[in-house]
Amino acid sequence: MKNGTSSSDFILLGLLVNPRSTGIVFAVIFAIFVVAVTANLVMIFLIQVDSRLHTPMYFLLSQLSIMDTLFICTTVPKLLVDMVSKEKTISFAACGIQIFLYLTMIGSEFFLLGLMAYDRYVAVCNPLRYPALMNRKVCLLLAAGAWFGGSLDGFLLTPITMNVPYCGSRSIDHFFCEIPAVLRLACADTSLYETLMYICCVLMLLIPISIISTSYSLILLTVHRMHSAEGRKKAFATCSSHLTVVSIFYGAAFYTYVLPQAFHTPEQDKVVSAFYTIVTPMLNPLIYSLRNKAVMGAFKKILAQCLSAPKVSTSDG
Repeated sequence: MKNGTSSSDFILLGLLVNPRSTGIVFAVIFAIFVVAVTANLVMIFLIQVDSRLHTPMYFLLSQLSIMDTLFICTTVPKLLVDMVSKEKTISFAACGIQIFLYLTMIGSEFFLLGLMAYDRYVAVCNPLRYPALMNRKVCLLLAAGAWFGGSLDGFLLTPITMNVPYCGSRSIDHFFCEIPAVLRLACADTSLYETLMYICCVLMLLIPISIISTSYSLILLTVHRMHSAEGRKKAFATCSSHLTVVSIFYGAAFYTYVLPQAFHTPEQDKVVSAFYTIVTPMLNPLIYSLRNKAVMGAFKKILAQCLSAPKVSTSDG
């Protein structure tokens, strides 16, 4: 093929925005990307350096920030490059890597959000036993379990997707290699695989959703029995950020992977995918930081130290 493009390469059609608005859309997506990566890296840094944030909740939150950083870096850089270049191809191998990475990140985040709900349940319902039930070893095991569950999804679905025969059109009507969009190019019957993938995704959603539902049902019962208004306020403040993130992330995931394909259109798929791959990784750290006094306190402390450092060095000179 021309320009050194291999016949096995795919072509990503992108977001298909109006050519006149490409510059504006590029600027918006680039700004979101920079904010998302910066906010998540700052969150990871604050949790590492501030001893007040060395708790199970913030350890799990740092894992969420790592996942969000890797998640947005899996799709957005390629999208931005494609928006300013004529060649919008992606090699067969790169497409497989992209599928594996986004499956691993989204799967890991599914499980981690469920485990974060369990952490909130223990903190609110069993505060005296919290240090023992959520010790460092348990936290490491929970995080490792989330990463393992996500990577298992990637290792299971990626090889099957990439071994499906593709012929005819190589144009993926999407801005990255998302499995439903890639499978539309298959020249073999993929109904069995799509059914298995559907069952797999439903199970991956049901397990954490069951943990979240059970945890928050028990939390609500505990809060209802509280006589202290301050205690209720603190419990709701502890859980509200997590519930906000869960609602946004699982809502988009439910549409993409659980709602039958008959209810999908390529345009709707791209909008929803753009939301959970581009916008959500930016929203998560902002929701947790802006609504969390401990994180904002750590940020102000570090900022004050950075601003006072030049003054100290100047006075010493």
